[in-house]
Amino acid sequence: MPVAYTPGLTVTADALVREERLLPINGEVLVSEGEQVDAESPVARAMRPGNLTTVKVSERLGIDSAQVPGAMLKSQGDAVEADEVIAETRSFFGLFHSTCASPVKGTVEHISPLSGHVAIREQPVPLETVAHVSGRVAEIIEGRGAVIETRAALLQGIFGVGGERRGLLRAAAAGPDEPLDVALAGDDPDSVGAVLVGGATADRESLAAAARAGAAGVVVGGIADVDLRAFVGHDIGVAVTGQEPVPFTLIITEGFGRVPMARRTFELLASLAGKRASINGATQIRAGVIRPQIIVPLEAQTDARAPTPSGRDVGVEAQLGVGAQVRLIREPYFGRLATVTALPAPPQQIETEAKVRVVEVNLGDDHRVIVPRANVEMVHG
Repeated sequence: MPVAYTPGLTVTADALVREERLLPINGEVLVSEGEQVDAESPVARAMRPGNLTTVKVSERLGIDSAQVPGAMLKSQGDAVEADEVIAETRSFFGLFHSTCASPVKGTVEHISPLSGHVAIREQPVPLETVAHVSGRVAEIIEGRGAVIETRAALLQGIFGVGGERRGLLRAAAAGPDEPLDVALAGDDPDSVGAVLVGGATADRESLAAAARAGAAGVVVGGIADVDLRAFVGHDIGVAVTGQEPVPFTLIITEGFGRVPMARRTFELLASLAGKRASINGATQIRAGVIRPQIIVPLEAQTDARAPTPSGRDVGVEAQLGVGAQVRLIREPYFGRLATVTALPAPPQQIETEAKVRVVEVNLGDDHRVIVPRANVEMVHG
C-alpha cells in the first residue's frame, strides 16, 4: 500500500517544551541559567526609544530658520513637558510676543538652524517579556532573552486569533460534539480569567458571553466564518494572525463550521481542568508554519532531555496512507476534514499547471477531490 509523510498537529499529554522568549531589541536579561520561573516572571527588559516629534519652530514664530537657536528657551538635552514653551520672540519693545510650545513630553534632541525645526524625543517605552510558561531557564540568549524548558501537555490548533494569554482551564461544554455553553461561558464567576474549553463550535452569543465574563481564552473545534468575522470585527486572512485587538484568545482545533473537537483533544483538555494553561492564537499557514497552541506545564518537572515535540519547534511527521484522517489547509477546502482514498504515485498537473505529488481524499458522502499532498496534514486523536 502506498504511503507518504505529512506534517500533523501535536496533541500530547507529555512533551518537553522549549519556549524561546526574546525581546524585539537588545536589553537586559533578568534571569539566570538553571533558575526556576513561573509564567509571569519577567525574563528580559529593555527601553525602546520614544518617538521623535518635529516642531516647526520657525514657522510657528514667523522667523527665519537661522534665528531659531537664539529664540530657544531650551537647549539640546533639556527635558520638556507637554505644552511647555520652548521658544519665544519679542518685538517692538515687547509689545508683540510669540511663543512655541512642545506638543509632547520628552527631551530636546536637535535644534536645526537650517530647517528651523526642533526635534523632541518622547519618553522611552519600557518593553518586557515574561516566561509565559513555568519551568526552568535552559539557555540564556545574551541581551535578548532566554529559553524556558518545561515538561507539559501540548496541544496545537489549526487556527487562532489573539496573542499570548494565561488562565485556568475550565470545561464549558458537555462533550466534544456540543457547543460552547453560554451559561458556563458567561454566567459564572469562575469564567473570569479562565481558558474555556468548548466542543464543536462557538457562536456569536457564546463568544459575547465569554467576553463579558472576562475569559482569557476559548478553545473550540470549529467556528462559522460569519461568527469569526463578527468576533474579530473584520474579514481576516489565514496567513498571519495573533495581533488582533480581541477580548480573549480564540483557538480552533479542527476547522471551520460546526466541527466536533477530536475526542482525544477534548478528553485531554478536560482532564487538565483547573490547571494553569498558557495559550497563544498566533497562526502562520504558509512558509515558517506557526500553530496556535495550548501549553499546560506538568506539576512534576524533570530534567529529561527526551526528543519530544517542543513549543514552536514542533515538526511532527506522520505516515499518510489510505484510510488516514487528514485536514485540508489550503483553499478552497481550508479546514475541511477528509479521509485519504488514494495516493497516486506519478506527479499530476494541477490548476496552476504545476506538476506535484497529489492525494485523493473523500470529503464525505463520497465527494472525492484531488489536492496537492502539501495541502494536507494528518489529524491525530
